[in-house]
Amino acid sequence: MTNHSDTSKERPGAQQWVPPGAGIEQLRAAAEDCRGCELWEPASRVVFSAGDPHAPVAMVGEQPGDVEDQRGIPFVGPAGRLLQRAADEAGLIREQVYVTNAVKHFRFTARGKRRIHATPDVAHVLACRPWLIAELAAVDPQIVVLLGATAARSLLGAGFRVTQHRGEVITGDTPNGPRRFVPTVHPSAVLRVPAPDRPAAYAELVADLRVVVKELALGA
Repeated sequence: MTNHSDTSKERPGAQQWVPPGAGIEQLRAAAEDCRGCELWEPASRVVFSAGDPHAPVAMVGEQPGDVEDQRGIPFVGPAGRLLQRAADEAGLIREQVYVTNAVKHFRFTARGKRRIHATPDVAHVLACRPWLIAELAAVDPQIVVLLGATAARSLLGAGFRVTQHRGEVITGDTPNGPRRFVPTVHPSAVLRVPAPDRPAAYAELVADLRVVVKELALGA
């Protein structure tokens, strides 16, 4: 049994559930009712965001994982703990960061009692994009950190390659005007690296986050 379905192509997308000009708390409340794609049905709950709604840095990941789906908070599982450690090491203050995901519901394949992560389809990313655009308008961060390919493609287009631009400061257009982005890998990708190579992969993530800290200092 899986939650994979072609019905996402038949769904209208999230736009009709997104209240215009809303703040983060209004958006979070409205997201509870979103039926923009089919992922809401098997998921335990919508997982919206966490952190200061006026933070200078927004971090955007892919989707909630199993732990996040159970708790309703993004980045509280193993990948989130690694990200927090890397951010601390880079000198990024927790109060400076707002965290969210490109897709707000957990997509998974059920194997017995286990729920195995499944990458969101393009249709899911597009359906959920109105939430992300509204969040960025409300938070208005100085820098948006794109954690992995799904987040990057959601905001910079399907042709964008994180591997070619990680750790760079990029200006990209959004419906709310141009924004500065720093793409890097998702912390879960670091966890998937074979143990002997993991310290180097982690160090690269820290280096990318140090670029964010440097940019904040320059903009202060």
